[in-house]
Amino acid sequence: MRILGISGSLRRGSHNRKLLRAAGALLPPGVELVEWDGLAGLPAFDEDLENTPPAPVKAFFEAIERADALLIATPEYNASLPGALKNAIDWASRPFPDNVLRYKPTAVVGASTGLFGAVWAQAEVRKTMKASGAHVLEDELPVGMADYAFADGQDALSDPELTARLKDLLGDLVREVNTPVEASSS
Repeated sequence: MRILGISGSLRRGSHNRKLLRAAGALLPPGVELVEWDGLAGLPAFDEDLENTPPAPVKAFFEAIERADALLIATPEYNASLPGALKNAIDWASRPFPDNVLRYKPTAVVGASTGLFGAVWAQAEVRKTMKASGAHVLEDELPVGMADYAFADGQDALSDPELTARLKDLLGDLVREVNTPVEASSS
C-alpha cells in the first residue's frame, strides 16, 4: 500500500516535512509513505489549461493516481492554508467530478510554531478536499509549538501521546483504504 505524503510547506527543513517523516516511520509493514516534492514546481491554476495540463501537473496527477491514500501535512499561513497547497488542490480537483481526488482516502495533519498546531489550516484543507470529492477523515492531529515537538531535531515526535495519536490516525487511514467506497461514503 502506498500513501502519498504532501507537505504544504515549501521549506526543506519544515516541521510539516518532519511530521510526514514521523508518520512514515509509524506505518505498519507493507505500507509505505512516499513524500511528494513537487509543490513549488506547479504553475498557478489556469482553467484554460485544464484539458491540457502542463507536465508538472500531469506528474502530480500520476503521483496521486499511484497512491492508495493521501496524507497532507499543512502549516498555517495567515489563519488558513498555504497558497501553494491550495493551488495544488485546485489543479487536482479538476475536472470535477471525475478528478484524481475522487474517493481518495485522505488524512490531514499539521504542525505550527504556535499553540494550536495549524488547526484552522487543517480545517480548510479538509473542507477543500471534501469539496473536491476526496474521502477525508475527520480526525485531526495538531502539533503545536513545533520548534519543540520533535525529538532533538529529529523526524520523530518527542511526545508519546502525540506519537500514539499519529499512529492511530494512520491506522484509520489504512483501514479506510481497505473499506469499499460505498460503505465509507454513507
